Amino acid sequence: MINDELLTAAVRNNAAWCAGMCAAHGLTTTTGPRAWASPRRTPLYYPDAVSLTADATAADVVTDIDLTAPGASVKDSYARLDLAPEGFRPLFDATWIGRPAGTTADPGPAWTRADTPEALAAWAHAWSGGDADEAALFRPALLDDPAVTLLTVPGPDGRILGGAVLSTGAGATGVSNLFAADGTDPAAVWAAALAAADPALPVVGYESGDDLTAALAAGLTELGPLRVWLAP
Repeated sequence: MINDELLTAAVRNNAAWCAGMCAAHGLTTTTGPRAWASPRRTPLYYPDAVSLTADATAADVVTDIDLTAPGASVKDSYARLDLAPEGFRPLFDATWIGRPAGTTADPGPAWTRADTPEALAAWAHAWSGGDADEAALFRPALLDDPAVTLLTVPGPDGRILGGAVLSTGAGATGVSNLFAADGTDPAAVWAAALAAADPALPVVGYESGDDLTAALAAGLTELGPLRVWLAP
């Protein structure tokens, strides 16, 4: 039952973070009983719709998004939908992860908030590996969102060793966009993120591949699969 509750929190927290990112780009989104959606194309890497319940249907996730422009995407939160008849193809699979509230976290390395436009720009540059188009995803409007913390792990020389986004929503703290610079152990960044999270709330997110391995090593648990679908 605990994992079911964590999974629900993970799904809804992620939809709230997607809504926050869209808001930072000036987009208005909607949340229904079974799906979150944006009627306009969402920012890079963010879905146009997210299923919120296991019984969501294809109609729930495609009805309120723009299918006339290329590149529509859907996060199938329970990996149960067949969107091929709607013209979508699977893009990637991942795994929801979580940690219950009240879990004691190690202190971890020192961390700071990227809470100024200049610090945000440096954070985004490090996260993107210097790709200006990707870095532009993180707009200064995010600094006005009280639910969002842009966490930075600084090095002694001022270089950014890693970072993550912590987003509060649906009664949980979501960890996303976690990155470690070359030569930095992702375990150190996870330790900082978990230490920064409110211990009264569960920690949730999703990962795949080596990133999933690192999250599980940090003490999070697999909650269930998800799938992202993409239209031509």
